[in-house]
Amino acid sequence: MKKYLLVSFRYLLALVFIFSGFVKGIDPWGTAYKLTDYFVAFHLQFLNPLSLSLAVLLCASELLIGLFLFFGTQIRLAIWGAFLFMLVFTPLTLILAISNPVSDCGCFGDAIKLSNWGTFYKNVLFFIAALYLFVNRKDFAPSHQVLREIALTLILAVLALAPSIHGIRHQPLLDFRPFHIGANLYESTRIPDDAPHDVYKTLLYYEKDGVKKEFDESNFPWNDSTWTFVDSKSVLVSKGYTPPISNFTVHAQNGSDYTDSILHSKGYLALVVIPNAKYLTQQSADEFRKVQKQAISKGIKIYGITSAAGTELAELESKHDFFFPLLQADEVMLKTIVRSSPGLLLLYDGTIIGKWHWRDIPDDILANANLHSFILVQMWKSNEIKIAIIISLSLVFLLLLMNCLFRGR
Repeated sequence: MKKYLLVSFRYLLALVFIFSGFVKGIDPWGTAYKLTDYFVAFHLQFLNPLSLSLAVLLCASELLIGLFLFFGTQIRLAIWGAFLFMLVFTPLTLILAISNPVSDCGCFGDAIKLSNWGTFYKNVLFFIAALYLFVNRKDFAPSHQVLREIALTLILAVLALAPSIHGIRHQPLLDFRPFHIGANLYESTRIPDDAPHDVYKTLLYYEKDGVKKEFDESNFPWNDSTWTFVDSKSVLVSKGYTPPISNFTVHAQNGSDYTDSILHSKGYLALVVIPNAKYLTQQSADEFRKVQKQAISKGIKIYGITSAAGTELAELESKHDFFFPLLQADEVMLKTIVRSSPGLLLLYDGTIIGKWHWRDIPDDILANANLHSFILVQMWKSNEIKIAIIISLSLVFLLLLMNCLFRGR
């Protein structure tokens, strides 16, 4: 029985840590933004500059622990790591569930959304598994030769870091956000006519003889003058439909609203997305000026969207010599659109047909006679690269697994 529990808990934690570390690791910027939310909620803003470095460390460590557990490499170290992870995050998620300073813990990135209470209950289960392995960690004896152990450790460490390194320099390998390629912005922001709406209940508070009592709309003492009205509040009973994109608002510095112009745009529309102006380098600005010239020559409308305002916006316009209008939007929304700072979005009739990190913008992207065909070819090439990466990682994973199995693991 004990043997089966050890094996079951080991592989349960291995798969959870691998999945969690991978889906967060492919999107290190998203993990960094979530860490920033935590730092703000717990008044630790001095850690904000370290958010990306800590995100990479967190994702790579989590993925590495999972890989170690799965392949039996550095097994006792992996058990220590899993136990410490759960020892820290289980009480932390309880605090989050009670105080609710952040609505989503971000445990599985954007791939799976869990409530704070759901996250806590999940962590209780995994903490029990980690604790059981930790208590019985001496039952896991090292079984590899020293050189083989070192080689496997290095290979798995590279595998653990690879998703985060790619995610920093490019768009995430898998896009779980609502602004993915193929999404129509208008359809993603509208609420269907038959969609359920939020349902609220009104609570009424009356006082009599110094005693305050709670009523609702069905039983409040409307015809009893001895009760004195004190207060009322609305309580959400059931949540209605929320569209995938619920915060898309874009405006000019003078207050003019451009939201509908973008949602209902016809033909091609290029959007230069600059979530934070401080990350706009001269090299990335040069790329956008090339796109700008191509757009003007082809008669394609182009806007820049940034969170900058006031003097920061004025400096952005004067420093980089952009001819396209610079519009303003919420920084959180812009960070959701692209995980690069900055990036390029290409729409056709309001549908996202292309999205690039500034490093990956194809040469002469808007200068092609048949832009649709060009975009399809670029998407195919991008998918080929992703498929090649996934196949390569899968083969390495399979080879390591076969190696372990043939050695009796």
